[in-house]
Amino acid sequence: MLFCGIDLHSNNSVVVILDESDKVIYSRRHPNNFDEICSALMPYQSQLAGVVVESTFNWYWLVDGLQTQGFQVHLANTTAIKQYDGLKHRGDESDARHLAHVFRLGLLPTGHIMPKEQRAVRDLARKRMQLVQQRSIHI
Repeated sequence: MLFCGIDLHSNNSVVVILDESDKVIYSRRHPNNFDEICSALMPYQSQLAGVVVESTFNWYWLVDGLQTQGFQVHLANTTAIKQYDGLKHRGDESDARHLAHVFRLGLLPTGHIMPKEQRAVRDLARKRMQLVQQRSIHI
């Protein structure tokens, strides 16, 4: 069984795949190009327990694409994941490895993957709430 963590950024993603003993099987930075990321994951698809993606502002394209290709995708609630105390050398590869590790241990706090049809309404409501808060601050 393999476990994948993806540290997602605005223009690139770090993909890390671990085995059951936390040995890194694959680790590489990719541009945010779905075909390239999917091609990197395809050789491992049958062995992957799942793919964990950070819940950042731009996760829709990656999660939707991976689900379409048949991957089991989990959206990590990054605010609920505690990094190890005293971790001195953090970086993108370390973050992706940590997501896969927490998933392997069964301790991954996940976020809800809202259906595509409902996302626009949710995003609009969030933006309205933000604007109302800003208005209140300025009054």
